[in-house]
Amino acid sequence: MTKFKSDFLRVLDERGFIHQISDPEGLDALAARETITGYVGYDATATSIHIGNLITVTLLYWLQETGHKAISLMGGGTSMVGDPSFRDDQRQLLTPEQIETNIEGIQKVYSRILRYDGPNPAIMVNNADWLLKLNYVEFLRDVGRYFSVNRMLSFDSVRLRLEREQSLSFLEFNYMIMQGYDFVELNRRYGCVLQMGGSDQWGNIINGVDLGHRMGSPQFYALTTPLLTKSSGEKMGKSASGAVWLNPDLFSPYDFWQYFRNTEDADVEKWLKIFTRLPLDEIAKLSALGGNEINETKKVLATEVTAIVHGRAAAEEAAETARATFEAGAIDLSLPTASVPQGELKSGIGIQAALVQAGLAASNGEARRHIASGAVRVNDGLVEDERLSLSDSALLPEGVIKLSVGKKRHALIKPA
Repeated sequence: MTKFKSDFLRVLDERGFIHQISDPEGLDALAARETITGYVGYDATATSIHIGNLITVTLLYWLQETGHKAISLMGGGTSMVGDPSFRDDQRQLLTPEQIETNIEGIQKVYSRILRYDGPNPAIMVNNADWLLKLNYVEFLRDVGRYFSVNRMLSFDSVRLRLEREQSLSFLEFNYMIMQGYDFVELNRRYGCVLQMGGSDQWGNIINGVDLGHRMGSPQFYALTTPLLTKSSGEKMGKSASGAVWLNPDLFSPYDFWQYFRNTEDADVEKWLKIFTRLPLDEIAKLSALGGNEINETKKVLATEVTAIVHGRAAAEEAAETARATFEAGAIDLSLPTASVPQGELKSGIGIQAALVQAGLAASNGEARRHIASGAVRVNDGLVEDERLSLSDSALLPEGVIKLSVGKKRHALIKPA
């Protein structure tokens, strides 16, 4: 029996989205009684968001799907500062032009996942609209006076950095004040009462909840999702070719499909619940499949998530390409094969060392040159990072990792 009465929190709970809620009973009662407005904020630090952000975009999807109002907040103003949370150094400062370009790229992702027209449309907002117009002294008097430096220093995102004796600039220290003020401003403009985000944003979000209370706003609520980790303990979001971006120009729909196709067996049910929109009873049936049938479930997972992010046509094309490539025997198991100890592969082997061991490069230097020239692929996915580490998560269903240099030189890596 579910512990929540509102459709919104019940769906999130059943699908494994909830890590913390500031006042679960209050938020549940409010969401069951009336339409609420909630938001997630995204800084424009790149031209795309990545797989780690997909979980929070999906929070907005379920908020909208259960009849509530969803706001996707673009951090045009906060991106001028950069979130220091859990970082050892200051983010590179971006120009207004870079931020605008990044926002344009990020917005393409949202338009594929959320509905911005029709009934109950989501709202796209940019915090530059108010943050860049603030009078500094007035802002300090009206907002800054409610923040306790002692309390700000106690948050893990700040405390851990200072404990490592890494400097925290005054610019970065202002970030949590700006994010807290976003919450208040969104409440004033749109009646927003809920901020959602990843577990690493809990301190920043709670600051907004407290600021709203001190400035006389209605009750605010905070909700965070758990950190996405694989059953192996590895943080989700890295592939053989680098970060798993959601824009096709940075990470192709085919590579995206393959990433989910290679999900660890123990994670299949969890990812089906979080990343797809399939009914829970169907997910239960798919997750119950064992043996080789689990691979069919992984294909369903890969196709459904790819359809959400890139469209159904792109997902089906990726699935067909994979079928033709792998199931039709395009992986030639007679290729030169290098064996790597199981333990070494589990902890990760560098791409340069792998190319040398596989006989595709005579030295690390030659391997780096191949990578720099765009000639190296892992499982047919382009490698751009010379520091890439290959682990057993990159193993294909055949139990090997395919390495390629150019179009004609191929080799396999397999665990010993």
